[in-house]
Amino acid sequence: MSGAASAARAGIGFGTALAITISWTANKSLLWAVIHGLLSWIYVIYYALVYHFKG
Repeated sequence: MSGAASAARAGIGFGTALAITISWTANKSLLWAVIHGLLSWIYVIYYALVYHFKG
């Protein structure tokens, strides 16, 4: 079994890991990281739209 399949089987997808990483980098808050991890791709897309086009 590959590493990606093992991670997927463990219940941690790429979107979740990406959302947690972005959230931690932006907020430095474990609570927000967990909440954003649960929202997964919704938060990733929100972050990309809001912060990419900001400025």
